[in-house]
Amino acid sequence: MTLYEFSLLLISILTSVGGQFFLKAGALKLGKVNIDNTMSHVLSIITIPELLFGLTFYALGAVAYILLLTRVNLSIAGPSVSLVYVFSVLLGYFLFKESITLTRLFGLSFIVCGVILVVWQK
Repeated sequence: MTLYEFSLLLISILTSVGGQFFLKAGALKLGKVNIDNTMSHVLSIITIPELLFGLTFYALGAVAYILLLTRVNLSIAGPSVSLVYVFSVLLGYFLFKESITLTRLFGLSFIVCGVILVVWQK
């Protein structure tokens, strides 16, 4: 993987994680959804800036991923972007004070090892 390809991968991952951050922040403002308020919540999405930022970040991440796919095999790019899961758990822990159980930490280590094995070149 060249530096340019790695940069596209990193941009795709970081913008997706940024999107998740803003979507979570916006969802906290939106409040819990139930049967009675579903429609009003769906309409409220366009009025909450964090949700719009989150969707924008996801769109930028998708563009970077598409550009990456023009240069790298899907069998490498697809598993590599699973690092979003790792960064999302860390984001949840540090910014939203969510817990990381030992089981979750074990699962994340499998993801990291899997990505290393997929992109490893002799």
